[in-house]
Amino acid sequence: MEQAIPRSQALQQLIAAFIGSRLNDKLDKLSPDDPKRSELNAQYQPHSWLADAARRVTQLQLVTHPQKSTHPDARGSSLFAPPDSLPSRLEIGTHCLSDFASDVVGNAAALDVYKFLKLEYQGQTLLQMLQADDADLLQALHHDHETASQWRAAFCSITEPAGGPASHVLAKQIYWPVSPDNYPADANDDSHYHLLSILNSSALSHWLYGRIQEHRFGDAAKAARQAKRDGSHHPHGYHDYPQLAEEKKGGTKPQNISQLNSERRGSNYLLASLPPHWDSSEIRPLYQLDNAFRRFGKRQAVRTLLREFGDFLSHLKPVNNNIHIRQRRERYLGQLFDELLQFGSAYSNSQPPGWTDHPDCLLPFAQQCWLDPYRAEQDADFNLQFECQDWPQQLATDFAYWLNRHLEGKGLQLAEAEFDFWRRELAQDAGWQGQLDRLQQGAPA
Repeated sequence: MEQAIPRSQALQQLIAAFIGSRLNDKLDKLSPDDPKRSELNAQYQPHSWLADAARRVTQLQLVTHPQKSTHPDARGSSLFAPPDSLPSRLEIGTHCLSDFASDVVGNAAALDVYKFLKLEYQGQTLLQMLQADDADLLQALHHDHETASQWRAAFCSITEPAGGPASHVLAKQIYWPVSPDNYPADANDDSHYHLLSILNSSALSHWLYGRIQEHRFGDAAKAARQAKRDGSHHPHGYHDYPQLAEEKKGGTKPQNISQLNSERRGSNYLLASLPPHWDSSEIRPLYQLDNAFRRFGKRQAVRTLLREFGDFLSHLKPVNNNIHIRQRRERYLGQLFDELLQFGSAYSNSQPPGWTDHPDCLLPFAQQCWLDPYRAEQDADFNLQFECQDWPQQLATDFAYWLNRHLEGKGLQLAEAEFDFWRRELAQDAGWQGQLDRLQQGAPA
């Protein structure tokens, strides 16, 4: 039976193998009688290389937000702010990443030190082990504890910026109004502003790049698209990113921005962030109609969602109820709720206040409140009911009845339980609640 290698010895072998491979890369480029070979052999002895690496590591900084992403000539501070150090927020950002890639900026000639610190042993990088003051790794670095501790301190400093935080004239900056008291900020008072320096999250950009690349060019995505072209069945769908833009950072020298930017060849994807394009032909006053959901159900995107949702539910067996099924069902509902928000906003923001007061408007009161909320500003009787009645709950009920009827039309047997579920899901949806709150406060939906 083989005897297990001591942990410190295994780490020592890992380090020696890394340094040896770099030495071999250098030697392969030299002739056998080149006098530089002996010099390189001495330079790449483990203790010699490690001592030099501990000196050169000061030329690098481990970051998540590199300053040069803003401008390649910016000389300000970059930040190392891992996701678990950031406050949790509803908006999507670096804090959402459960697994992320650290970036590195500095002298490209010293990147071999970063590659050394990224070596993994038993699921941890050498840098993580050094930060945890791993005794076995210290012993593997050098038999002298004081020397090993000095090297450890030098390597761990890679996460710290040189000098104090600083911005630069070429960095993005924005004056942000901040009141020193409970009153609104005074735009004419310079002391009521903070100067913010905006930094791009390389960690988030790299995660997004990898995800989109897989969705666009991965084997699974290609197979799904081919199945669609062939009109054949496929076990899963694929992702599209309409109006996707690509920004090239660093031009012909992406390595001048950061290591991860170099790995992406400077590519940074930008998702389309555009206001909805309303089809004015669809946004006509809902006269001679006793239920707005009938018009809502005729929208192309809604018809597609209902068809796909109905097909998905019709293939489920009563015993099927795992997390993947629940997540897919929630995605369909979330998309329906998004369409519902857009439908409501289109009417409340494009039609003149009071359009539901027309004799030809047959909509229930709850739907009038939803689609014509600003009528409350000029109609005292309407305002009284708008503020006092429970029309949001009635609206959720109307939606649940409508959805049940549409799905039953696809051969599904739905009952009170499904009705209660649709109603409860809509009532608890954050986006829906936010729109209702804004409507009841008189703000644009």
